[in-house]
Amino acid sequence: MTAESSLPAILGGEAIRPQGPPDWPMADESILEAVHSAYRDGSWGRYHGGHVARLEQRLAVLHQVEHVLTCGSGTFAIELALRALKIGPGDEVVMAAYDYGGNFLSIHAVGARPVLVDVDAENWNLAPENLAAAFGPATRAVLVSHLHGGLVPMREVLALARQYGIAVIEDAAQAPGARVQGRVAGTWGDVGILSFGGSKLLTAGRGGALLTRRADVAQRARLALQRGNLLCPLSELQAAVLLPQLDRLAQRNTHRLRAVRFLEQALHGIPGLRPFRNRPREDSQPAYYKLGFQFEPGAFGLPRARFVAALRAEGVAIDEGFPALHLGRSPSRWRSLGPLPQAERAHEGALVLHHPILLGTDDELKQVVQAVAKIHRHAKLLR
Repeated sequence: MTAESSLPAILGGEAIRPQGPPDWPMADESILEAVHSAYRDGSWGRYHGGHVARLEQRLAVLHQVEHVLTCGSGTFAIELALRALKIGPGDEVVMAAYDYGGNFLSIHAVGARPVLVDVDAENWNLAPENLAAAFGPATRAVLVSHLHGGLVPMREVLALARQYGIAVIEDAAQAPGARVQGRVAGTWGDVGILSFGGSKLLTAGRGGALLTRRADVAQRARLALQRGNLLCPLSELQAAVLLPQLDRLAQRNTHRLRAVRFLEQALHGIPGLRPFRNRPREDSQPAYYKLGFQFEPGAFGLPRARFVAALRAEGVAIDEGFPALHLGRSPSRWRSLGPLPQAERAHEGALVLHHPILLGTDDELKQVVQAVAKIHRHAKLLR
C-alpha cells in the first residue's frame, strides 16, 4: 500500500468503499412482484384495491391493537393523533428537547405549545424522570420518540402519565418492530405512530400510520381524515409494496441488531465515539433506522463536521443528528423549566449511521470500522 492510498479519501487517498453506501430501498424481488401484481389486477389505481385494508389488518395484528389508520406521512399521523386526542389552542404537550423537528411543528399545527424536557445522558432520548416537573395545568399529552436505536422506558412514562391523567403518544417512526419492555414499540400509549418515508425500515417513499386501542380516538381520527373523500391517504400501490417488507421486518431487525453488536465491539477502542446506551431492560430489543453515536471532538481529535465529511468521503453514510429544538427558535414558541444541557450535548455531538450498511456482510461492516480507524489515525492531518 502506498502512502497516498493509506491517506483518507478526503485528502486524496483511496476510499475504503469507493462504491459508496448501499442503496436503499434495496433490490427485492418480492416488492417487484407486488408491483407487477398490483398492475396486473388494476388494484394500483383504485380507491379500494384491498392492499391498504390488508396492511392495516397486518399492522393491527403485529401491534395487537384494535384500530390502525394509514395516512400520507408519519408527521401527518402525529398531527392526526393530537387532533384525535382533542388537543388544541391553550394546551401543552411535553416532549424531549432533542427530537425530530416535525413533531415540534405538529404540536404548533394544532395550536398547542411544546414543553421541552432534557434527555437521558446515555442515549439522548427522553428521560422519564424529567417529566413530572414539566407537567402543569395545561398539559394534555406526552410525545415520546425512540430515536437512533435508543429506547425510552415506556412503562415508567405511562405510569407517570396515568397518575396525572395525561395522554401518551409513542412515536415509533424510527423503531418499527422494536420491543420495549415486553411490548412492540408504538403500543404503550394512547396512540402509536409509524412512518413509511423513503429512508425508513419500512419504506413506501411516503406514508404513515396511527395505532390505537381507543375506539374514541380512532373515530375522531377517521372524522379528521374525511373531506368528502379521504384526506392525505396512503395509496394502494404504497400499501402493496409495504406488505412484503412487513414479512421480513423481524428477520431484518435481528440482522441489524447483530451488526450493531459487531460494530459496538469493533469500535470500542476508538476514543470519542460511543454508541448510544440504553438502560438495561428486560425483554427489550431496539430497531435501528439509524445507529446513534455520541461524538466527543476533543477525545477523537476532530470537529464533528470534519469527521462526518471524512467518513462520507470513505463511502460510509453518516450524518449529524437533529438540532436541539430549543436552539434557534423563539422562546415564545416553547417553554422549559430551565437549562437543557443533555439536549445541547446531543445538538453538538450526535452522529447517526444510516441503516442499509447494517444489512450488509461482515466484510462490509469491517469496512466501516477500517474507515473510522483510518480517519482517527490521520486526525492531525485532517484538522
